[in-house]
Amino acid sequence: MAAADICDLTLAELSAKLARRELSATEATRASLARTAAIDPKIHAFLRVDEKGALAAAAAADARLTKGRPLSPLDGVPLALKDLFVTEGVETTAGSRILAGFIPPYDGTAVARLKQAGAVLTGKLAMDEFAMGSSNENTPFEKVRNPWDLSRVPGGSSGGSAAAVAAREVFGTLGTDTGGSIRQPASLSGIAGLKPTYGRVSRYGVVAFASSLDQVGPMARTAEDCALLLFAIAGHDPLDSTSADLPVPDYRKACERGVKGLKLGVPKEYFVAGMDREVERSVRDGIEALRSLGATLHEISLPHTGHAVATYYIVATAEASSNLARYDGVKYGFRAPGAQGLRDLYLRTRAEGFGPEVKRRIMLGTYVLSAGYYDAYYLKAQRVRTLIRRDFDAAFANVDAIVCPTSPVPAFGLGEKSDDPLQMYLADIFTISCNLAGLPGLSVPCGFTAGGLPIGLQLLGRPFDEETLFAAGSALERSLKVHAKRPPL
Repeated sequence: MAAADICDLTLAELSAKLARRELSATEATRASLARTAAIDPKIHAFLRVDEKGALAAAAAADARLTKGRPLSPLDGVPLALKDLFVTEGVETTAGSRILAGFIPPYDGTAVARLKQAGAVLTGKLAMDEFAMGSSNENTPFEKVRNPWDLSRVPGGSSGGSAAAVAAREVFGTLGTDTGGSIRQPASLSGIAGLKPTYGRVSRYGVVAFASSLDQVGPMARTAEDCALLLFAIAGHDPLDSTSADLPVPDYRKACERGVKGLKLGVPKEYFVAGMDREVERSVRDGIEALRSLGATLHEISLPHTGHAVATYYIVATAEASSNLARYDGVKYGFRAPGAQGLRDLYLRTRAEGFGPEVKRRIMLGTYVLSAGYYDAYYLKAQRVRTLIRRDFDAAFANVDAIVCPTSPVPAFGLGEKSDDPLQMYLADIFTISCNLAGLPGLSVPCGFTAGGLPIGLQLLGRPFDEETLFAAGSALERSLKVHAKRPPL
C-alpha cells in the first residue's frame, strides 16, 4: 500500500488493517514520518519529531500484533501530542521560551495511557504559548499554517494538533481545551475534536493554564476516531483530585446509535449579528440534516451567553496568574543570564521568557485578584459562571443535546487579528460557555465556504454524556461525508 494511501486512512480504518495484518505498524509509522517530512515545512505543525522513539514503539507494536495480542485498537497507530503534555525524555515547552530545554522525567497520565494502549507517538506539536490564543500566532516559534489555505490560521491554541491531523501527518492527536482550544481549531481545520466533561480525563502531567477550565481531549479525522482515543485516556486518576471516579463507557459503540428520537436544542443566542453568512448557512444545513435523520429540533435560550467572554477572561486570567507564578528561572526551564540578585532574576527571566499575550493575561489576572478588586471582578465572575451553568441545566431538562456553530467565522488570515486582542477573544464566543459550565462539546465538519474553507458544527451535552455527542456527530458525518475531503496540499 502506497504511503499516501496509508496516510489517507482514518484512525479506525488503520486500526482495522493493523489488526488484520494488512499493514504493519512500522509501515504506517514510516508513512506518517515521511508525510511529516514532506509536508510539515509548509505548515509547521511539529515543534519536534521523535523518529527514533516512534520506530522503536512501532516495532514493539508489530511484535504484539504478529502474535495476535494487541493492547488496544490504538496499538501501532501513529499519534502526536500538543506540546503541553509532559512526556518522559522529550522536551516539553508549552510553546514558550521560558520552558526551553525542559525534559520531563515522567509521563503525564494521558501520555502514559496512550503508551499503555500501544500508540506510537511521533512528536510534539505547536501551540499558542501556554495555550493562550485562538490562532497559533502567540508563539516564539514558527506560526502554524492552515492546510486548507497556507495564508490562514489553523485556529488555536491546539492549532498544531489540528493542522497535523488535517494534513494527514498523523492519525490523531491530543489537545487541550480551556475556552475552545480543541473545538475551534478543529472547526477551522476541518477535523473532529472533543472537549470532554471536566474531570473525565486526568490533567496530571499537563502544563496548567486555568485549572478549573482546562480539559484534555482527542482530535482526529472523525468522531469515531475521537471515540477510540477518548476511551484510551478517560477514567479516574488518583493523581488528579478533580478526576471523576466514574465508569468509562464504550464510546465507539455510541457512534453506531444514530439520532432517531433525539431531542436537540438550538440556542437562539448562538446565531448572532456579525456571524459569517456561509458559516450560518452551513450549520443550519447540518441541523436540518440531523432533523432528517430522525432528531427533533427545539428552540432554546441560554440567556447569559452574552456574559461568557467577559466572565471567562476574568476567571481564566486569574487562574493563569496563579499557575504561571512557578516560572521564575530557579527550578527549571529558562534562566536569564547576568541577573543581579533574586528580584532581578525573576524580572529578567519572566520579561524574556514570556510572550506579550501571556504577560497581558498574567497582569490582568493579578489585577482582578488584588485587594480591593477581588469582589468587584473575580467573585462576580464566579457568580455569573454559576448562572451560565444554570442556563444549561434548564435547557437539558428539555433536550438531550444542544447543536450550534463552533466558530462564528471560518479560518481568518495570518496577522488579521493579531493587533486586536478583543477581536481574537471573540473568536471563542460559541465555545467558552461549555468550559465555564464544565460540559462536553464536540465539533465535527459540516461544510465548506465557497472558497474551500472548512466549517464546523458543535454539539454540547450533559455532564459525562459524551456518548450522545458521538452518536449525533457520527450520524452527521455519515450523512454529509464532508470529512472525507482532503486539503489541497
